[in-house]
Amino acid sequence: MKPIIDSTSFGSITIDGNRYDHDVIIQLNGTVEKRNKKLSKEKYGTSHIISKDEALFIYQNGAKRLIIGSGQYGQVEFSDEAAGFLNEKHCKVDLLPTPKAIELWNKTEGDTIGLFHVTC
Repeated sequence: MKPIIDSTSFGSITIDGNRYDHDVIIQLNGTVEKRNKKLSKEKYGTSHIISKDEALFIYQNGAKRLIIGSGQYGQVEFSDEAAGFLNEKHCKVDLLPTPKAIELWNKTEGDTIGLFHVTC
């Protein structure tokens, strides 16, 4: 079952009543996991650019959509390599500031995964 995202503020996100003080990934089965930022940091020196390696880690077979919360002020970017990989998988990507991404997440149905950056 897809969890509902209750709210976000700088540095945290609340999902189904549970507060997380770190970036999260929501899997197809609704599991909430801590984002593995090092996959992008190793390539770009920052977690503000999502690398292909991180996209490979995030993507799950059957996902039709990836909603990315790009931070409270929209600082996260998606690399061309990551975009190309997900395009090959026919997985639509929505990159929005985290508050807007949460609104979209809560309205979206279907096979969707999410990544939510909680700062910047």
